[in-house]
Amino acid sequence: MMKIRIEWIYRIPKGNRTFFMQSEFMTLNDVLLLSSDLEKSGRLKSIEYFDQQDRSWTKKELDKLSKIHETEPQDVSVYVDGGYDKNTKLAGLGIVIYFTQHQKKWRIRRNEQIEYITDNNEAELAAMHVAMQLLEENEVRHQTITLYSDSQVAVNQASGEWPSYEENYRLWLDKIDDLKGKMKLEVQYVQIERKDNKEADQLANQALSGIKISGKKERST
Repeated sequence: MMKIRIEWIYRIPKGNRTFFMQSEFMTLNDVLLLSSDLEKSGRLKSIEYFDQQDRSWTKKELDKLSKIHETEPQDVSVYVDGGYDKNTKLAGLGIVIYFTQHQKKWRIRRNEQIEYITDNNEAELAAMHVAMQLLEENEVRHQTITLYSDSQVAVNQASGEWPSYEENYRLWLDKIDDLKGKMKLEVQYVQIERKDNKEADQLANQALSGIKISGKKERST
């Protein structure tokens, strides 16, 4: 979910003194409510809006974005897993995406079998790339998402915590970053235990076995 902070200059009634004030990062709806309240006070000298990448927004842009958010996916969480078979030189990729849209909860599951992968870490990065493609297909934009993986290498390299010296890894990382930039996404990469990534792991294994899975389903909880 996209978060915005507000910076404003507040003028007190007597003495014509002004104070600089700054909010914490808030949801878009809360930002618009606070902004409206400040404007109604009649004591607002100036106001500015910034996202988590420190990009500046206007009130008009935020109003427009709020209307878009009413129909686009929100509260997006992504789980990925990549498996690699040394004997066949094939990789299986598993992706699960949870989100809300039109006041309903949804789940997307997708797997793919691909060639020309060298190891499990590269398979994990390839799964992240497919996940980004799925987000683009479903018009996920202008927000912060959380991506979960049980690969320490993939998580730390994708987040920039670790450098990547392998050329094949860097190719996937560049593709991921390109899509992030295109969709204006902030991605929080989180490493989880394998036991907490069973659904994506199963999809990856099914892909290695030649079983294709692709679907979108409404969730009851």
